[in-house]
Order: sequence, then C-alpha cells, then structure tokens
Amino acid sequence: MRPMIMALATLGVASACSVQSIPNANVPTVPSLAGAWRARLAVRDGAFLPMKDLEFLYAFNAGGTMTESSNYDEAAPVPPAYGVWRQTGTNKFEAKYLYYVTKPPAKLQELTGGGGWEPTGYGTIVETITLANDGQNYESTIAYDMFDAAGKPAPGSGHATAHGTRIQF
Repeated sequence: MRPMIMALATLGVASACSVQSIPNANVPTVPSLAGAWRARLAVRDGAFLPMKDLEFLYAFNAGGTMTESSNYDEAAPVPPAYGVWRQTGTNKFEAKYLYYVTKPPAKLQELTGGGGWEPTGYGTIVETITLANDGQNYESTIAYDMFDAAGKPAPGSGHATAHGTRIQF
C-alpha cells in the first residue's frame, strides 16, 4: 500500500507543478483583414467619378485571396473583381484585384442574338489599407488602372479613398 501512496503523492506534486495551457489565454489577438467588409468610396477622378454612392463588398479569405463586388456590378463596365491581399506591416495591408470591363450592346437585338455585354478590356485596383487597432474599421487609398482588350493602357484610370466596416452578426 505504501508504494501506491508514494506514487499518488508523486503524481499529485507533478500535476501541481505542470503548466496548464489554456488556448488563447492572455495572448493578444492581432487584427486581421480576413473576413467580410463593406466600404464606401469617395472617388477623386477617373471613370468611376460619376458614381457618387459607390460601395464595395469584400471577402478577404484567410489564405490571401479576395473577392470584391460593388453596388454597380450590374451596370457596365464592371462585374465583380478577384484578387489577392497581404499584410505589409502592423495593421497595414495591400490588396490587388482585377475586373473585366464590358460595354453595353449597341442594339437590343444583340442581347437576344447571343452577343450581349462584350468584353472591352480589364482593370486593376491596388488598395493600401490601414486597419484600426480594434480590427473593425479601416481607411484606404485606391488606385485603379484601365486597359483595353490588347492590354494597353486605356482612358479612365483614377483614384479613390475608402472607409470600410467589418460585417458582423
């Protein structure tokens, strides 16, 4: 019996001295851009200047890819955009995404004849994002460049700023 009591006593002392790990206890969380966002843009120049109420919806995936859609996706020239994002510093991020540019059909018959909204080129957007310390809002600067179907620069490039808010329950 005595060896069993010694073994239990040794086990009790060892357990009392061991470090218990609680996941994420006292570990500060680092704000991440990953998640869903809604941003309001203020366009300064370029093809998007007439869009005074332009908004973007984003999905920044944990793996570094992203998708952007706007409240003008149904209007030419811009369907949703797809791209990548990365962290560049503390609360600093950069996103680069591409979208296709289309033109409306010249005649109604083009819609029913299989034509429709033909591609005329593409655009790239580079967004520099500063995330708030609480990870719930951000401010950004945006530069967008437009290219024709051959990949040559096209008119309409411009700049904007944005304020984003994380979408939550």
